[in-house]
Amino acid sequence: MFAQEIPEADDPKVGLVLSGGGAKGLAHIGVLKELEAAGVRVDYIGGTSMGAIVGSLYAAGYNAQQLDSIFTSLDFDTLIQDDIPRSAKTFYEKDDSETYAVTLPFDNFKLGFPSGISKGQNVYNLLSRLLVHVYDVDDFSELQIPFFCVATNVETGQEVILDKGYLPRAVTASGALPTLFSPVRINDTIFVDGGVVNNYPVEEVRARGADIIIGVDVQDSLRDRKSLRSAIDVLVQINNYRTINDMKEKRNKTDVYINPKIDDFTVVSFDEGRKIISSGTEAAQQKKAALEAIAARQLKKERDTVIFNTNTSIYITDVGIEGLQSYTRSYVLGKLKLQTPANVSYRKFNEGVNNLSATGNFDQINYRLVPDPKEPNHYSVQFDLVENESKTLLRLGVHYDDLFRSAGLVNITRKRLFTNNDVTSLDLIIGDNLRYNFEYYIDKGFYWSIGLTSAFNSFEKEVANDFILNESSLTTPIEVNELNLRYDDFTNTAFVQTLFRRSFLLSLGVEHKWLRYLSETIGTDEDDLPRTIFENTNYLSTFGKLTYDTFDNKFYPREGFYFHGDFHWYLWADGMNTAFEPFSIAKAKAAWAQPIASKLSFVLSTEGGFKWGDRRTQSLDFFVGGYGFKPLNNIIPFSGYEALSLRGDTYLLSRLVFDYEIFRKNHLLLSGNIANVGDALFERGQWIDRINYSGVAVGYALETFLGPIAIQYAYVPEENTDEFYVNVGFRF
Repeated sequence: MFAQEIPEADDPKVGLVLSGGGAKGLAHIGVLKELEAAGVRVDYIGGTSMGAIVGSLYAAGYNAQQLDSIFTSLDFDTLIQDDIPRSAKTFYEKDDSETYAVTLPFDNFKLGFPSGISKGQNVYNLLSRLLVHVYDVDDFSELQIPFFCVATNVETGQEVILDKGYLPRAVTASGALPTLFSPVRINDTIFVDGGVVNNYPVEEVRARGADIIIGVDVQDSLRDRKSLRSAIDVLVQINNYRTINDMKEKRNKTDVYINPKIDDFTVVSFDEGRKIISSGTEAAQQKKAALEAIAARQLKKERDTVIFNTNTSIYITDVGIEGLQSYTRSYVLGKLKLQTPANVSYRKFNEGVNNLSATGNFDQINYRLVPDPKEPNHYSVQFDLVENESKTLLRLGVHYDDLFRSAGLVNITRKRLFTNNDVTSLDLIIGDNLRYNFEYYIDKGFYWSIGLTSAFNSFEKEVANDFILNESSLTTPIEVNELNLRYDDFTNTAFVQTLFRRSFLLSLGVEHKWLRYLSETIGTDEDDLPRTIFENTNYLSTFGKLTYDTFDNKFYPREGFYFHGDFHWYLWADGMNTAFEPFSIAKAKAAWAQPIASKLSFVLSTEGGFKWGDRRTQSLDFFVGGYGFKPLNNIIPFSGYEALSLRGDTYLLSRLVFDYEIFRKNHLLLSGNIANVGDALFERGQWIDRINYSGVAVGYALETFLGPIAIQYAYVPEENTDEFYVNVGFRF
């Protein structure tokens, strides 16, 4: 019944050993249910990795049924991946995540790699919430059940017993599985998963004073080559060489050894959590007689009941921040989207913490929720941050569309170049067209931020001859139906912007733009080159922009609302446009995404723009048509027509898209759009008299780490024509 003779002392102390095993560790919950059913009083708990997570919660007062409810309701994919909802990101982080496919450290021109797939921030957030009632316990022996966990010192490879400090941080360190989670820093020591050195701390539990050891072993057995399907499987297998040999001796030191039947599961089989918990229950039931015999010799002791906090929000009274050297308090609060005092949902708070983590500027984001003893559900939050010493990033991307054609992107981003909170970024785009984007930005969070940008964009496109029929520079008739157009845009801006009401971004600035387009199909210029230049002018303007964006996905949203308004006032020009007089261009777009069924959603959008003032400047008119390219000037996508097909100083456009996600990240799209495009449509009352242009389209899209890969077939009923579009990668 027992591995060794149990002392006959009255009221024996029971120590519980919970091994690591990833998702297999959910079996610990089933075992705890049976311990409670048998009446066993647990006096000490030692755990590693998943055993530390389950063990810490049990030691802090949760019963087995509460743990069952907590863990079976979790979305482990989100928990492990630190997946940050798009709607929670700041506008700057949205742009970054939707432009670059790969981001790597590049300090001193040396390429680095991330230390883990996930930083484990979601795990930390969960534990901080669940263990808030013991936030002030720094000695784990003072928990309802004395507890410790095992971690591994990365630098020395030595086992470290964590039995003091902040409980959520210690437990996160014990479970930092290499390659899956980044190492965890506590004080000046960096830790990874304790299973690397001691996955079953039976001697350490015995040394705490336990008379009887109950051990739960959920470690992997060695697998054959067919079962090694991932890098994580291989890593676990290598570590298992030692732990399996160690268990031969450790099993003999365990009085009641419980080994659930979990060979059919892996360390990441969280989607089968219910079956794994049941396997723990079944294994413990086989030891029922032994467990009841132990319980019969123990004095009964009632545990304090922990009331599970079902509140979905907390009232945060104030925020304390320590550890800042290069960043400011306003920067941190801006990334957290946190202004106090305020009632904040746990979801929004966690999203804010993850958004701060996603900046890559902090190696560790530690915090404590400190309850107000006088006001229920009122907390102060005390942050202890460790800044990332890395300042330089190398970022890459690829793209193809029908306007800019093929492009490869190499980006160098340098943080803290001149001052705290600043970011300097340079995109070099090589492909069918050479382009660049430069940005210098001082991010001050909720306060007014400052930015400078410079960009050069260029493309060549076959366009119909009516694209330039109204150009004042044209002196001879055009005798071809199509001509090759080269379009060059060089734009520099200086702006300030601020975030208000947590969701609106307001930008104000000045802009210099050099715009040139020409064709080598017709004419000869003054230098006797075979080309005609239609536009070659510098423009100066002021602008204001307002953006609101809660879409959950930029390209294929299921829910949320989007609004963007843009007003440019062109004040000065120098170049070919000698007849220039000031004019303004205003445009806006609003879109609403809403799910219809579990896999079906729709996006309804409407947009428009118009010019008032001087109508002789036509080079900044609205050019409508095409699909899949990044925004540039007033070039507007419209399915059914080629890019730059439709032209006017006024446009109105509406679009309806139905999105059926047939498989995860695989989208079947059905859409229709209608538009009016022309000159002075409002003044002449022609904006509502009839629909001039329409198109319907069907497409397929796949979301990849490179960005969306999409194909679309579009048909124009009024002209009985069609277009086929291809788009690959994020748009830049």
